[in-house]
Amino acid sequence: MRAKRLVVLGLLVSLLAVADSEFPVGDGGRSGVQPDLSKLNFVRAIYESEGGMGEAYYAYDGRMWARWETDFPEGDDNFAHRLAQLTRISVNPRAASRSFLAKDLGDFPLLYMSDPGYMIMSDREIEAFRNYLLNGGIVWVDDFWGDAEWQQFANIMRRVLPNHEWRILPNDHPIFHTVYDLDEGLPQIPALPFASIGGETAEPAGAHKYPAGSLETPTMRVWADDDGRLMVIATHNTDIGDGWEREAYGEWYFEMFSTRAYMVGVNVVTYAMTH
Repeated sequence: MRAKRLVVLGLLVSLLAVADSEFPVGDGGRSGVQPDLSKLNFVRAIYESEGGMGEAYYAYDGRMWARWETDFPEGDDNFAHRLAQLTRISVNPRAASRSFLAKDLGDFPLLYMSDPGYMIMSDREIEAFRNYLLNGGIVWVDDFWGDAEWQQFANIMRRVLPNHEWRILPNDHPIFHTVYDLDEGLPQIPALPFASIGGETAEPAGAHKYPAGSLETPTMRVWADDDGRLMVIATHNTDIGDGWEREAYGEWYFEMFSTRAYMVGVNVVTYAMTH
């Protein structure tokens, strides 16, 4: 019995050491995946985050996650599959990932970014981000909640596009009606652990960066160029990516949340590819 206790104690010490050490941004996920340029490649943006355990990285579902890889790759793969099913867009079924410094970043017209509430960027990455947008690229940012997480990303965008301001899209904007009519605007999709049948859809403040502020109202916020082209699309106070990732975790979650998450995804990508 004493030997077993020593083994358990040793495992706990090891886990604590990992939690207190510097956690890397990850191995790049699928940064080496070669794209099929004859199809749309759904690409996840890789970025660094500040802080330690619970900030730059977190433990969930039996593993450690860097913030950039939240819901990756299963959610992205699921969406790529559904996008091909629900539209006539030819889609690479295997999602990829790229940093903003990747040499082939310009091969991808759309990048998807998740969970940027602790995001940080170097000057080189800021410049690469700006060049990507000014050369016609679109970045979709998802799954960040409350005031502090929004401010973290907004501060990044002040460096990326210092002469542009964000605005909230009204419910009658074409992006909400491109394929599916989302007459009520952006739906609020909670991550699976916070979802319930008929319950609140806003995630709890304790699960997000302090001060969380308001988490109740989902909005689609955008940065546009001087001609009105949307360059950055932010789905705030909602977790569209978890709706994709968790589609098989129960019929009720699929019916209540995954279906609407796919509607948003199809509309955003279709709008982006046609504007």
